[in-house]
Amino acid sequence: MIHRAKPIVPAALALAAALLLIPSPALAAEALDGAKLSLLWALPFVAILLCIATGPVLYPHLWEHHYDKFSLVIAALVVLPLLISAGPASTAAVLTHTALLEYMPFILLLLALFVTAGGIYLQGNLHDSVFTNTVLLAVGGFLASVVGTTGASMILIRPLIRANDDRKYNVHVVIFFIFIVANIGGSLSPLGDPPLFIGFLKGVDFFWTTTHLLTETLLVGGIVLAIFATIDIYLHRKEGKQVLKDPTPDSPLKLHGKINLLLIGVIISAILMSAYWKPGVVFNVLGTELRLQDLIRDGIFVSVVFASLALTRKQDRKANGFTWGPIREVAILFAAIFVCIVPVMAMLQAGAKGPFAPLLALVTNADGSTNNVAYFWLTGVLSSFLDNAPTYLVFFQLAGGDAQALMTTGAATLAAISSGAVFMGANTYIGNAPNFMVYAIARQAGVKMPSFFGYMLWSGAVLIPVFVLTTFIFFR
Repeated sequence: MIHRAKPIVPAALALAAALLLIPSPALAAEALDGAKLSLLWALPFVAILLCIATGPVLYPHLWEHHYDKFSLVIAALVVLPLLISAGPASTAAVLTHTALLEYMPFILLLLALFVTAGGIYLQGNLHDSVFTNTVLLAVGGFLASVVGTTGASMILIRPLIRANDDRKYNVHVVIFFIFIVANIGGSLSPLGDPPLFIGFLKGVDFFWTTTHLLTETLLVGGIVLAIFATIDIYLHRKEGKQVLKDPTPDSPLKLHGKINLLLIGVIISAILMSAYWKPGVVFNVLGTELRLQDLIRDGIFVSVVFASLALTRKQDRKANGFTWGPIREVAILFAAIFVCIVPVMAMLQAGAKGPFAPLLALVTNADGSTNNVAYFWLTGVLSSFLDNAPTYLVFFQLAGGDAQALMTTGAATLAAISSGAVFMGANTYIGNAPNFMVYAIARQAGVKMPSFFGYMLWSGAVLIPVFVLTTFIFFR
């Protein structure tokens, strides 16, 4: 099966050649003129998202061994035409801007949170009860906005599974964990979910999501948590006294790697420092302006990674199932995503004059006002099947891309985009990175998780009605 990757390369190069032959006077020295770009420039972006969505499900073995090759070839479909059409200097300037201002801060934050959260190990086992399960989900939902949905999932999924491993019915516990901890709970800070940190990098204030999405998060999270408690009560009663032998008997909880909690505080402080300290020192790299405070922030992220690795016991990381595989995959895939999205952003920036004018019409009412319902559902539905971070970026740009305007006069629109990207990432296993990780851990622990479409029956029955209610309350 590994050899099947070879036909991808000639096909990709053929597509690259086709793109190279397209006349592109739009590629000026300073920037890309999106109004003059062909929609063919968006094909690599669509291709990488579709590969991410279908790879782990339809061809997992091939994807696992060759996702880096897929990423490299698809990114080349953008870089090669840029080199021919715009020249090496302009291409270097565009890619430098993307790498230094968008990709590096994004991936370094994920790395810092991944390493620190991976060093926090919750040892022990609790006896399951409706109260215990509900409290763990609620705590995990709150924790997701502090250490990220991936971090909270890594810390709590195994203790939750151990607490319910003596039950006949425990699938619903993991499914609702994905709903609340791996998605909904991460909506209150840029630390919580990658889309929100991208918004922060684009100029959205750190605490904007905390204040503007709090009500939506409490409503959606509260309703979903109440539905879980109701189902858990019913299934506990259905099980009655038929309790399986507990493979991990009750034992007190003990938290290891507490130094990482302090290091997470350092990460938060670094982000706040970069947002509020403005010394006015700027460095220019190939036309890209790098602010001193941002460079210090990113340096702190790197320092935190090394400090966490040095100060955390290896046995705690091993017990937590920590490996470098997930962050390596994310780093490679998002490098390709950020390259492929460059021409897409240029076309979206062109607005009604660009090739994405029909998409702009979908999110605009007849009187010219913004259709926030469309922003919520389009962002959400695409985030359900594609990665929610680039989906957020596309609609952020479609809404004007001006963070100051979106935080004030366009606050409802930004809230619709943000909540759609974060909340509806729970609709499928592939909507948000932690979803599939939790799914894999649960299956490895013996939980009989549903299929891809079986999971969607759960999300359709539980989440979609809640999102419809959210639409009528907040976005009409």
